[in-house]
Amino acid sequence: MIPPSITLRLSDGAAIPIRIWPAQGETRAVVLALHGYGDSRDAWEIPAPILAEKGIAVYAPDQRGFGQAPRRGGWSSTKRMVQDAAEEIAWLHRRCPNTPLYIMGESMGGAVALLLDEMHSPIPVAGTILVAPAIWRFDPGSRLALSALDAVAPNWTFTAADVPGEHVATDNLAALRRLYFDPLTLRESKLHPLRGLVELMAEAREQAAHARTPLLVLYGDRDQFIEAGPMANFWRALPQDARRDLLHGGHHMLLRDRFGGRATQDIASWVLTPERLLPSGGDVTAAAWAAGDPGE
Repeated sequence: MIPPSITLRLSDGAAIPIRIWPAQGETRAVVLALHGYGDSRDAWEIPAPILAEKGIAVYAPDQRGFGQAPRRGGWSSTKRMVQDAAEEIAWLHRRCPNTPLYIMGESMGGAVALLLDEMHSPIPVAGTILVAPAIWRFDPGSRLALSALDAVAPNWTFTAADVPGEHVATDNLAALRRLYFDPLTLRESKLHPLRGLVELMAEAREQAAHARTPLLVLYGDRDQFIEAGPMANFWRALPQDARRDLLHGGHHMLLRDRFGGRATQDIASWVLTPERLLPSGGDVTAAAWAAGDPGE
């Protein structure tokens, strides 16, 4: 296990481990990177060095309930997770007061980043990056049933084998092995945190139309966790000037795919030269994709 670079003490006393990839040479931007469900600060091992080479420093905390953060395997609340991110970005602003700050979230982390974007914090944030954000809005009946189950069996435990169907997170087998054998990874989940994730996704989806820009949203058209229909609806609900990036052949763990460097290069380009088209061409194809009927 790679130890954290630093441990940040939050306002309630929680100790949050943070892994840092410093920029090489001049620091041109700083990114607070929030991982997905079950993952950890190690989620950024592949893209972070690429960003660092371009002068973009990456600070990756373990989110509460994951990695080595407090309440591992549990769930605090949507409000607490967003508050944690707000305190982390405030700490980064104090640490790097004259450097543009960005928030980047993958999957669950994307939902947290979107809600943080809505807080209208006094901390100046240059932009938000959502990588395959978890924005799936369950129907009211399903949410009610999940709430009822949570009330009677909150510790009911699930593993990936309990999920029906085949879901491929990435085509990069080495990245999948690294994720599975990383001691920071949660390989099973209780019902209560899953219910918390569902509520987080729903709340983030409701905020789509009110998202502040600059905003970059990346999605792979082979994502088997966030389906095309919900993502297309989310894209349509976003403000018109939000940048959308469609990566053909991309899976849910978009930045860890075998060709995930395309997405990472797009992120670097958007951060450093936002006026340019994305190197992958994903912003050109995204408009046509979302205007069609991807859910069919």
